[in-house]
Amino acid sequence: MSDRAAKLAKYKADALAQLEKAGESNIDDALLSKLVDNLKLVIDNKDALAVAGSDPSELETVRKNFVVKKLKISDPERGAEAVNAVAKKMADSRMKNRAAFYYLLQKSLT
Repeated sequence: MSDRAAKLAKYKADALAQLEKAGESNIDDALLSKLVDNLKLVIDNKDALAVAGSDPSELETVRKNFVVKKLKISDPERGAEAVNAVAKKMADSRMKNRAAFYYLLQKSLT
């Protein structure tokens, strides 16, 4: 297993653990794998792999870059409510795994 593959496998395991901690069951492995794979280019950037749930500008960036651009949901109020709900749901995790955060967002909005 390459170094990058090992890092991605660990990152996915961390995402699974955070999703379970947030109360998720029956996790869609294909969706989570796709989200982790989308982050493979930034796997060495620790800052890019986590979401700062208490930083309003970070949450707005997630709304614009993931909710609007990737999920194609342009309603700013609906997007902001979903982002804030996920941040609250993952409040027990200090370093919110971006793949887990995106997973919960996508599940709640689609």
